[in-house]
Amino acid sequence: MTGAGPARARVDSAVARIREAVARPLRIMEVCGTHTMAIGRHGLRSLFPSDLRLLSGPGCPVCVTPGSDIDQAIDLARRPATVLATFGDMLRVPGARRETLDAARATGARVRVVYSALDAVELACAEPGSEIVFAGVGFETTSPTIAAAMKSARDRGAANFSVLPSFKLVPPAMTALCAAPDVRIEGFLCPGHVSAIIGTRAYAPVAAAAKVPCVVAGFDPLDILEGVAGIVEQVRDGRHEVVNGYARAVREDGNPAALALLDEIFEVDDAAWRGIGVIPRTGLRVRDAWAALDARRRFGLPPPAPDDLPEGCSCGLVMRGVLVPPECPLFGRACTPAAPVGPCMVSSEGACAAYHKYG
Repeated sequence: MTGAGPARARVDSAVARIREAVARPLRIMEVCGTHTMAIGRHGLRSLFPSDLRLLSGPGCPVCVTPGSDIDQAIDLARRPATVLATFGDMLRVPGARRETLDAARATGARVRVVYSALDAVELACAEPGSEIVFAGVGFETTSPTIAAAMKSARDRGAANFSVLPSFKLVPPAMTALCAAPDVRIEGFLCPGHVSAIIGTRAYAPVAAAAKVPCVVAGFDPLDILEGVAGIVEQVRDGRHEVVNGYARAVREDGNPAALALLDEIFEVDDAAWRGIGVIPRTGLRVRDAWAALDARRRFGLPPPAPDDLPEGCSCGLVMRGVLVPPECPLFGRACTPAAPVGPCMVSSEGACAAYHKYG
């Protein structure tokens, strides 16, 4: 936050707008874990008035993946001639049995880290004698790329490829959060990456139902500051509108090709969110026409179920905006990045990891 010129003037202007607009205690939520990390990295909380409280939301896909899904992934990796392909940030997240993919790999489970779902398709083509299962974890940003990989596997005849689905939808989860009696959210800083896919129009039902402003923001400090300024000014003025503060990457209708691909492969379903529970119509299931690529049906696995977090862990309350990480009794004591207890301390986008790293 150093320097001079037009950018510095815009920073100063945004900070002044925030301080002028906040006249009472105010709680707004940055939904995305990347926002949480950026806010901590750039020390933005130090610029806000004490009455403004930023809450971290459930926008960390690794954090909200049920432990039962991780257990199923481990069990698949231990099956004969089966390889579990996954993004690297899933390796250290404990499942419901408190075992991790990394620990399972150390004892012989076949776990392969890939950089994309298409890499897993390549693996399936290269190893036709093995079943390749990709751990399909993510929000609307990731799910279209996995849908594209499923189409690619079918087109290339990779009959040994399947996806273990654990997809989540952001806007309906935001509406559900606002409806919870123990949660008070007065505005949302909406995720830029997800919004590039779903568009700003997707937040209109949230703003209307919860009567809270929704501002889409990028991830630069100036993006975030101007986004927060727009939210607190709407609250001051009694408005609840959807505003696009990231027009260089986000359109009103999002990415039509990606949305059409999602609709072709998946359908909306209820979803289990770790530490939160089942939220109706906040997930995606594989359509029947693509059932051959659904690992859950292919291997006869039960649907994901909500699971309890470890005793004393407050990750669920953090992701719902009831607490901030330092208010968890385990934070920085029994739970650290070197020895994490809850998923929010494991993931690089987790709120607890961000608070621990940046203070």
